[in-house]
Amino acid sequence: MAEYILELRNISKTFPGVKALDNVHFTLKSGEIHALMGENGAGKSTFIKIITGVHRPNSGDYFINGQRVDIKTPPDAQALGIAAIYQHVTCFPDISVGENIFIGHEKVCAPFKRVDWKGIYGEAAQLLEQLGANFDAHAIMGTLSVAQQQIVEIAKALSSKARIIIMDEPTAPLSNRESEDLYKITQKLREQGVSVIFISHRFEDMYRLADRVTVLRDGKYINTWDIADVDNHTLVTAMVGREIVQFFPKRNMVPGAAIFQVEGLSRMGFFKDVSFTLRKGEVLALTGLVGAGRTEVCEAIFGITAYDAGTITLDGTMLDHPNPAQAIAAGIGYLPEDRLKQGLVLRWEIAKNITLPALDRFGKYGWLDTVKEKEQARELSEKLEVKAVSVLDAVSTLSGGNQQKVIVAKLLTSSMKVIIMDEPTKGVDVGAKTAIYSIMNDLAAAGYGIIMVSSEMPEVLGMSDRVVVMRGGMVSATMETKDATQERILQASMEEWLWD
Repeated sequence: MAEYILELRNISKTFPGVKALDNVHFTLKSGEIHALMGENGAGKSTFIKIITGVHRPNSGDYFINGQRVDIKTPPDAQALGIAAIYQHVTCFPDISVGENIFIGHEKVCAPFKRVDWKGIYGEAAQLLEQLGANFDAHAIMGTLSVAQQQIVEIAKALSSKARIIIMDEPTAPLSNRESEDLYKITQKLREQGVSVIFISHRFEDMYRLADRVTVLRDGKYINTWDIADVDNHTLVTAMVGREIVQFFPKRNMVPGAAIFQVEGLSRMGFFKDVSFTLRKGEVLALTGLVGAGRTEVCEAIFGITAYDAGTITLDGTMLDHPNPAQAIAAGIGYLPEDRLKQGLVLRWEIAKNITLPALDRFGKYGWLDTVKEKEQARELSEKLEVKAVSVLDAVSTLSGGNQQKVIVAKLLTSSMKVIIMDEPTKGVDVGAKTAIYSIMNDLAAAGYGIIMVSSEMPEVLGMSDRVVVMRGGMVSATMETKDATQERILQASMEEWLWD
């Protein structure tokens, strides 16, 4: 029997102007969870597309169970037992779970080739039970949570007899509890002999699940380690190509006077009586469990959604139910959690996305100074280390982390006083995180007030001056960061709803 169920040797892939993969090799054992890590732009996405047949390499060889194979198309990969599950679930929301599981390989009744609905829902129910799902095969896909939709994607892979499953950042959109459920499912797959390639930026994912870890950097293979033989320092150095001496930069700014106040902000069914103050040059962390109302409060402040009661005051001026355009004009910037739906125009080029909030700075007499616009975009892209051939590239061609950097760059083009950053480093690699943290420090030093929504305790404690904890739609605690601990924050977060 072959040592590896999957082996890639000397894989290279070139796109116009970019060598995405350069002589990469990779091995996967039967029943193994193998973590694949690297910065955004390291080549992980191209690697997935090579394995699943979306792209063909310019050179290199594939082996399945020791036999050389040629994967030309996605159906070729599927026929070999390869399936992929992505961070952003691709599904048909208006049809049932069972239909989603078997779409493309429907069960049919001979001899009339009619769809075998009984067989579809029967086998779908067995797969869902095997994965510990708490929903029915007849449920409509669009009514499920992201975590539940991921379970459906795993069931879909198993229904096609997949023996190699690639999971691309599956825990990024999940709460801690949902991540725990996914860990259990992934471990169960390993026990059943399924091999998993687990791509993640989170060290916790790797330590909890993986048997081995491979690092890519700039499209090149760096090394593979057994989990027992590697530590964070080794991995970070391998991923970024240098040592990161200080992950959270030192804060030398002493916050000034209050510039922004939220008092008694309420929206029925979402949050109630939320109050806090933001000082000039301060990073204020807004934290709590998923569903606590953090994002909903920020959306109301920025005018994306309406609020029922309360006041918002900026520099002594009350903002009466502002819409986003009025919020921007007043000096409030917003980096949304969902960059794809709310943060970017994917078909536009990088430069246009970056300068969109501040077109008046680049226009005169109705004409846009495109040279000045592109120069500003180029400077900000370089400062944030956006990995692209040119600022004329479409944002849709960038990796998730680089798309996040583009949104951060957008905030720097306008004259803002308060910047709301909702999970600013979500899905971002360690190198990009340090760049974003440095930018946040620079903004605070320049006098901006920053509201940072975050679920990551090290980030909350490492970057903020004060912490506001939300629980069940209300503020449960406010504390100076110097007095805060993970235990205190979690205790303030972990209760049921405080109001009916």
